[in-house]
Amino acid sequence: MLAVAACHQTGVLDPQGPIGAAEQLLLINSTGIMLVVVVPVIVATLAFAFWYRSSNARASHDPDWAYQGGIEFVVWSIPALVVILLGGVNWIGSHQLDPDQPIAAKAKPLRVDVVALDWKWLFIYPDQGIAAVNQLVVPAGTPVSFRLTSATVMNSFFVPQLGSQIYTMPGMTTRLHLLADNSGDYPGISANFSGDGFSDMRFIVKAEPPANFVAWVAQVRASGSALDDAGYAQLAKPSEAVPPTTYRAVAPQMFDHIVSQTVSDPPNAHASRAWCPPAHAGG
Repeated sequence: MLAVAACHQTGVLDPQGPIGAAEQLLLINSTGIMLVVVVPVIVATLAFAFWYRSSNARASHDPDWAYQGGIEFVVWSIPALVVILLGGVNWIGSHQLDPDQPIAAKAKPLRVDVVALDWKWLFIYPDQGIAAVNQLVVPAGTPVSFRLTSATVMNSFFVPQLGSQIYTMPGMTTRLHLLADNSGDYPGISANFSGDGFSDMRFIVKAEPPANFVAWVAQVRASGSALDDAGYAQLAKPSEAVPPTTYRAVAPQMFDHIVSQTVSDPPNAHASRAWCPPAHAGG
């Protein structure tokens, strides 16, 4: 316990946004409800083992013990009520945390299109006309509206401190809404094995004050190359441990072309990919 307490939390138990905080509360509530059964059972098991030990002459055993309706009622009603309560709490919480549901806030949501590649993440800002690889910069306190897809095998987008892991699949679009309460760097990962470079398929969410975000957008627009079909074809080739990069401009409707698979695909782009079975696009 002392060793665990010394660890710096950067996961689901250290939420930095309303979605992450709601998921943490749901996790704590579910654990507490289950402990209503778990703790008494553990205590009763130890108590019975201690009382009915062979050296305890006062412990009596009735071999003619018969069915007791009252005992059966208590034994089964408590876990039944726990299951009903746990199911209700999780059902309500799951619907409240629907990934497709926008986050209520005064600020206008920032739109970001996410593409899972081998083995990196492409982030396209359609309103700003820029893009970035393995780096997601957002304004703190502003909702972020994501559209997500995969240009390769099925993958999973997850920022533990902000919440809501969600799948990305080729030819399909999923949606997600997140918000970072405070400025900071929040690690993002791929939560679904996708081949050789999976372990390095990571990115950083940089939540910046709104003024800093505007300055970052201007800086990106002033340097670097543009992401056109040829540039995307080069980017889509399998590569590992890709450093963060930015693109000053993006070809129109790039994300839609990736979803519809009408962007040119380089030769051998599907080499070394791990096959993954289809799954529901849940959060």
